[in-house]
Amino acid sequence: MTPSLSPNPIDDLRQLLTYPFMVNALEAGTIVAVLAGIVGWYVVLRRQTFASHTLSVMAFPGAAGATLAGLPTALGYYVACTAAALAIGRTGRGGRPGRAQGGESAVIGTVQSVGLAAGFLFLSLNSAVLSGPETLLFGTFLGITRGQVLVLLLVALGALATLAALARPLLFASVDREVAHASGVPVALLDALFLLVLGLAIAATSQLTGALLVFALLVAPPAAAQRLTLRPLAGLVLTVVFALLTIWLALAIAYFSIYPVGFYVTTIGFLLYLLARVLAPTHHPRHR
Repeated sequence: MTPSLSPNPIDDLRQLLTYPFMVNALEAGTIVAVLAGIVGWYVVLRRQTFASHTLSVMAFPGAAGATLAGLPTALGYYVACTAAALAIGRTGRGGRPGRAQGGESAVIGTVQSVGLAAGFLFLSLNSAVLSGPETLLFGTFLGITRGQVLVLLLVALGALATLAALARPLLFASVDREVAHASGVPVALLDALFLLVLGLAIAATSQLTGALLVFALLVAPPAAAQRLTLRPLAGLVLTVVFALLTIWLALAIAYFSIYPVGFYVTTIGFLLYLLARVLAPTHHPRHR
């Protein structure tokens, strides 16, 4: 039976915090919102949304394959996303811009198509997964355990620590790649390391939002924040605020409804982006 909202928001909040699985989901959601928001800010700045979408798609065959092999679903997320990040990273972004971007796009598209084909093959081979493939694709807050929360925390701390160590040169290379390369910044290495961090962030986030809708949490909050400000620190803070607001509201609404949490993440993220477009100053450089 689906829980129902009451006229008293305090009672509804108390109800949310009554069950351990919901507390675990909220804690996990907070972790992935911070991780996805910060990593996503760089994704939008670097215009790598196509790569992030492909990595999110790869979470699907990873989870389906792990289930087929009798392994933890979360392990499949991490293995598939990391492997895809390494495959994409091998193309590099150096050399001539046009040729590099074309080659990278071709590899990304190939990885995505192979991943989708493998995912549907694994589903067809495993009747146990076929009963609920929407969980892999669109996410769920049910079944998040204390152990998963701790693993998510460790992954997030490791990914964010790596990103913090790379922050200054990565920002430089993201804003002006050619000047950064001429200044001796190892842009190719930064590209590969960032893709690995991105893969970890997507694998972690997919466990809540599902493989197909992680893209919304990764892109919508930072895109909205960058509509309002291009200052790095202010943009990162605003991105995290938007991501937290998105995941908290999505989890709360999903608890009182019959639809998956990923649907609400996508809807709320889209509405926040529309609001940011309306509120964005007309003199903002991105509007020109």
